[in-house]
Amino acid sequence: MTARTVQQLFDLSGKVALVTGGSRGLGLQMARALGEAGARVMLASRKAEELEHAAAELQAAGIAARWIAADCAQEADIQRLASETLQRMGDVDILVNNAGASWGAPAEDHPVAAWDKVMNLNVRGYFLLSQAVAKASMIPRGKGSIINIASIAGLGRNPLAMKTIAYNTSKGAVLNFTRALAGEWGHYGIRVNAVCPGFFRTRMASVLIDTMGEDKMTATRRCTAWATMKTSRAWCCCTPATRASTSPGSGWPSMAA
Repeated sequence: MTARTVQQLFDLSGKVALVTGGSRGLGLQMARALGEAGARVMLASRKAEELEHAAAELQAAGIAARWIAADCAQEADIQRLASETLQRMGDVDILVNNAGASWGAPAEDHPVAAWDKVMNLNVRGYFLLSQAVAKASMIPRGKGSIINIASIAGLGRNPLAMKTIAYNTSKGAVLNFTRALAGEWGHYGIRVNAVCPGFFRTRMASVLIDTMGEDKMTATRRCTAWATMKTSRAWCCCTPATRASTSPGSGWPSMAA
């Protein structure tokens, strides 16, 4: 047997990846990882200016990147995102559902409108975009990979200072959404996986990290290297769909990313 390099094992040349929440933070890093593996990448988020900057950053690194501004909490925007991506990039091989929102408030005082905002983006948006992309591109071809970004917040209780009941609920829902979808779409050759990141210094997480303190958070959460996230992303995209993948990948990265 001829030995293959890691790059050959995780080669995504000729593949198209759509990454939501791709203009910054983990979304942009995941898009970079997919692009480094050879995929052509479509970035999506709400703000055109941030997307333009992110795409230029990836292009400067030799990655074929384009962008579409869309709000993944709005059904019309989601349908437009799926349709326009297919028109401009061709069939979508990899969908990364990453766009997300959070809201901090004690459960007894949590606004209903804020609950709806979080659930509409973090759960409903994942379902609608997965449905649109799979129906138009993955199911007809009998292949594809969907990666849902959940969170360690969906796996258990929070530290006392972390009052994010809607976010935690949404990420728990993402995990079971992933299990159910993998079971239903596995026979189409579509892999559906979830990844559970820990805390990163993203714009969304920074306030919480500063409030609780990095030392305290590090002591209460298991941490591993950033490479875990890159490897899990490539593994989800490259593993043959010989069976439905229902187990969430649990990445517990450091806060230094």
